[in-house]
Amino acid sequence: MANSDERIQVASAFILQSPPGEINDVLNDVRVIVNDDDILEDGLLPALREYNLAQFILADVPDADHQTIVSDVARIQDSGEEEERFLDPRSKTSFRFDHLRLATSDPRSEEPDPAAEPFRAALESAALSYLAAHYIDGVAAIFSSQPPSHFTVQIVSNKYNPTNFWSGRWRSQYYIDFAESKMIQGKILVNVHYYEQGNVQLETSHDLSIPIPPAIANASPNAAVNKIFALIETEETRLQTSLNESYHEMSEKAFKGLRRALPLTRQKIDWDKVTGYKLGAELTASKGAFVLAS
Repeated sequence: MANSDERIQVASAFILQSPPGEINDVLNDVRVIVNDDDILEDGLLPALREYNLAQFILADVPDADHQTIVSDVARIQDSGEEEERFLDPRSKTSFRFDHLRLATSDPRSEEPDPAAEPFRAALESAALSYLAAHYIDGVAAIFSSQPPSHFTVQIVSNKYNPTNFWSGRWRSQYYIDFAESKMIQGKILVNVHYYEQGNVQLETSHDLSIPIPPAIANASPNAAVNKIFALIETEETRLQTSLNESYHEMSEKAFKGLRRALPLTRQKIDWDKVTGYKLGAELTASKGAFVLAS
């Protein structure tokens, strides 16, 4: 029998592969593997933390009416505290985050970089408008970094529909450099899980590089940010169209090729009555019956 460390290792692997919105179901299942609630929480915390940061898990911002993204970019480096803190740039608040219960605590005000904040705030306003136009329940977070002309835009949108056995998550991240490379380096990740009478999971990622034209790089913040999101919109629309075409092709070709054809009677077999079938008589009576070679 595997020891507790081996069981934690196996359970952690399952955690890291959890489909969108199904982490609680996976946790309940891995309890059977670990079979020891005393070590379950501490043993799985590293995997839960890794999963939450990679998946852009959402957190309710303390004393605010919006959510923010918990990610490695949001983590405050060298906070001087034993427990790590995460930043919500929109409310200028940092907080501690419980990776098991997905709860925030201990809010604290954070002073933004005065050199970067005007441009960051303009990007945030444009991002919220972009979300309202394209993502029903999307959340965005915009972070500044050194030098002040560098920004990171993160977007996540989740759709969970357990009644119809599917869930999905869209994540996109863009690193914007207005001064040096004058480029937008982006990555989009899509994960869809469909599990009605089966288990199909699609994971895809797309890397992109978008040059920032001089007219945008040298414009004022309010003039530049809308054009930045117009460039992002073009790339995300192109990817969405490509995914839709791929889904249609899979539905019409790949998935149909996987389906099992009906027998010659053109009727499904009732497996509860299979022992009562007279195979020879059934085949002879049906259209297009064939003769077995001796």
